[in-house]
Order: sequence, then C-alpha cells, then structure tokens
Amino acid sequence: VQLQAFGGGLVQAGGFLRLSCAASERLFNLKTMGWFRQAPGNAREFVAASRWSGSSTHYADSVKGRFTISRDNTGNTVTLQMNSLKPEDTAVYYCAASRSRIFQSAVGLSTMYDFWGQGTQVTVSS
Repeated sequence: VQLQAFGGGLVQAGGFLRLSCAASERLFNLKTMGWFRQAPGNAREFVAASRWSGSSTHYADSVKGRFTISRDNTGNTVTLQMNSLKPEDTAVYYCAASRSRIFQSAVGLSTMYDFWGQGTQVTVSS
C-alpha cells in the first residue's frame, strides 16, 4: 500500500489547513488510518486516528477540539482538518495505515501501523 500526504504549507497562528492522504487502495481494506507528526529534535507523536467505519475517532489531547479526522470509506482518502493552529503544531505530518482495526488503547502507537506516507510539512508562524 502506498500513501501520499499533501496539503501542508505555511500558515499564521489561528489559521487552518486541510491535509489529505491518498491511499493506493480503498480504505475499506485499511481498517485504521492515522496521522502522526514529528517536529525537529522530537520523537514522532500521535495526532489522530480513525477506525473502521469512521465513527470511531481518536485524538491527542494537544489537538482535541481543533483537529478533525475523516475518511472516505467508499474511496481512498483520509483528511485532517486543522483549525486554530498554533506554532507548536509545526511539524512534518505523516499519514499511516493498518489493515487491522487497531484496539482503541493502541491507536497512538506508531508500531501498530503497517504503511506510512512520505510526510508533508506544516509550519505555523506566530
């Protein structure tokens, strides 16, 4: 499975961006889709996840209420709507996928995901 993330860019604090991740096969076959991010000098961290069929969503505390993950189950795209962006949201954002419906307690573990995209840079200026 190939994943391609796009939609990153430079935005001022308080602004918004919409990231998309296109998978090479239908999301019906990818039961868990996730977004992670990595800032310079930091470890990769969990941002959000969506488990089949999409009504089960999970967020890091740092983005809860500002970010929304959604998936097109009839197609191949998952999106991350990011509102009220903060400078600390600056990072490279990666989409990830698993063929399994990962247990809720484990959706934040990067090792649970089988496939990764190349990342897209998000920069939030103060």
